[in-house]
Amino acid sequence: MKKTLFVLLLMSAALLTYAQPPEGDAKPGEWYGEKVNTEGALNINDVVKKVNGGAEFPEVKIKAKVVEVCDKKGCWITLELENGQTAMVKMKDYGFFLPVAAKGKTVVIDGEVKLKTTSVAELKHYAEDAKKSKEEIDAIKEPKKEIRVMAKGITVVE
Repeated sequence: MKKTLFVLLLMSAALLTYAQPPEGDAKPGEWYGEKVNTEGALNINDVVKKVNGGAEFPEVKIKAKVVEVCDKKGCWITLELENGQTAMVKMKDYGFFLPVAAKGKTVVIDGEVKLKTTSVAELKHYAEDAKKSKEEIDAIKEPKKEIRVMAKGITVVE
């Protein structure tokens, strides 16, 4: 019985440790996922204008400011756009995460940028991850068209 209890406690501790964003300060030069050469990165707002016009960017480097980082694991971030909206970034194959300290930093992301319709269920999931209030979560009633970035790698630049 003691062994079983010990194993259960050990497994619980391991799961709690695993479900946390990575530690770190997200200092300039640090990278997550694949290392990204920051030269030639395009301003996200220029790319968004083209995507909204029908262009596709299956492979592009963009530069943007991080607005929000998933508090649970660091598994998604949002980027600031000039129109007061944000772009959602997910990590390719769930292969890497960002520390919460990346919030407010400028990053260069290598990946795919496209326009996507996000379901109500997914929007509510992100709101829960962001620790929004129950009222804010319940207010989500319709899918949303948004800019989606699938990141292969992210490098902090500022």
